[in-house]
Amino acid sequence: MTQRKVYLDNSATTKVDKRVLDAMLPYFSENYGNPNSLHAWGREARKGLDKARSQVAELIGAEPKDIIFTGGGSEADNLAIKGTAWAMKEKGRHIITSCIEHHAVLDTVKWLGKMGYEFTILPVDSYGMVDPQKLEAAIRPDTILASVMFANNEIGTIEPVKELGDVCRRHGVLFHTDGVQATGHVNINVKELPIDMMTMAAHKMYGPKGVGGLYVRRGIKLTPLIHGGGQEFGLRSGTENTAGVIGFGMAAELAADRLVNGEIENERRLRDRLIDGLLEKIPDTILTGHRTERLPYHASICVKYIEGEGMLLLMDSAGIGVSSGSACTSGSLEPSYVLLSLGLDHTTAHGSVRLTLGKDITDEDIDYVLEQFPPIVEKLRSMSPFYKK
Repeated sequence: MTQRKVYLDNSATTKVDKRVLDAMLPYFSENYGNPNSLHAWGREARKGLDKARSQVAELIGAEPKDIIFTGGGSEADNLAIKGTAWAMKEKGRHIITSCIEHHAVLDTVKWLGKMGYEFTILPVDSYGMVDPQKLEAAIRPDTILASVMFANNEIGTIEPVKELGDVCRRHGVLFHTDGVQATGHVNINVKELPIDMMTMAAHKMYGPKGVGGLYVRRGIKLTPLIHGGGQEFGLRSGTENTAGVIGFGMAAELAADRLVNGEIENERRLRDRLIDGLLEKIPDTILTGHRTERLPYHASICVKYIEGEGMLLLMDSAGIGVSSGSACTSGSLEPSYVLLSLGLDHTTAHGSVRLTLGKDITDEDIDYVLEQFPPIVEKLRSMSPFYKK
């Protein structure tokens, strides 16, 4: 009998949708021209690139010229933060961020700190929420930028983006949000939200890896990271990854459909079934992140008295793919800095497991996980020196 396979690591990456792949394939061998060339081959590639820019823009309520394609979310974060810092250095050199940001934001801000800039790192509450009042209190006359993620990759908490952005608007501070985990999964309209810049990544919404985007509100001046031929409105030189961008565009179009056709609501229902089942069936387990203000596909828990790595390996043996902490830091033996920021102790934080659903997950998949996970925990606890029945 074939073992059931259940992939629950969609926050790390998603499977490329077949329709996305089909849209990409012609741009490898048929419409292979450089989109910056003036001949017919180039014009055909440019047509596809322009369509993709419109598809991504439409997903978030932006205009096509507001979208800058990049080599991924990390590059887009760097462009937003360094680009602002360099362009506005005469106005001020103070940047604000939060303690639970992705390393692409935190490490970039800290690097700028070595280059003569100053920064403030805001704390979060036990749910991972940033307090808008604390953001306001941290703003100084020389503050030029605040960067707070839309939703956290490890605990799924959705931040009060509108309130945070409103604070920045009142004080004339630019507001950037890392929307990699949220874009395509929650409704985002940048015309209605006080967002100046937002990071996106195709591979978090069933598109290809290695392509991302930065929304930049009209009128904002950034200094580019990469100089050269002046592509992407002069903000990101280098011949565009045309096939990847085409895939990003199709992924965005499909995501827009899912946001209105009920698929997201079904995903949220399955998420709640999973969370409730885990908390009911596995004693001494806590939910991390906010219970309701969280990504619709995201479940994350800490199982006391055992380590996440052991659970991950045994779950993998059962055909279930999960992660312990974030994919970018799972090689570390240190507990997640995000979980420690919530006030969890080191021992509890070591028992973290993240289970993130995809669009093809079914009730039967959830049943299988709820059947397999509890005995795995029981087995590991039976060998743990910390566990006492």
